[in-house]
Amino acid sequence: MTNSFVHTDMATEHTGVLRVEAAAENLKSTFSGKGVGQSLVLAAIVAAVLVGANRLIDSVAGGSHWIAGWALLWAVAFVAIALLAAPARNLSSSLRALGTTWSQEHRRAAEDEKTWEAALRDSRVMADLNRAMSDAAVSFYHKNY
Repeated sequence: MTNSFVHTDMATEHTGVLRVEAAAENLKSTFSGKGVGQSLVLAAIVAAVLVGANRLIDSVAGGSHWIAGWALLWAVAFVAIALLAAPARNLSSSLRALGTTWSQEHRRAAEDEKTWEAALRDSRVMADLNRAMSDAAVSFYHKNY
């Protein structure tokens, strides 16, 4: 008898799962770039400028010249994007550097705390720390005095 009830030509992976995985990878690669932070900072600054311009235009025009106000608002938007791109890039870079510095300092402080806790529990670690600190003090003294 050659009939078989097992069909091996069926897919082994669900196509919906494959699509979700591809979409997640696409989102991950989209938001992991260097320029994303710069774009978000620029968008926030331009949005703040546009809110101020919109309030100014509404108070001056009073609702009667909405086409001119709309055109002026778009002009302000494009000028703000052009003028604020470099400062937003600089702000984004400095914020990234600040965040990196903070995370490194936080990591070092956590490592120091763990080492100190280990030294309080083990006299050998405390002796190693004392020796390292005294060697550093001696070399600092010889180098500077």
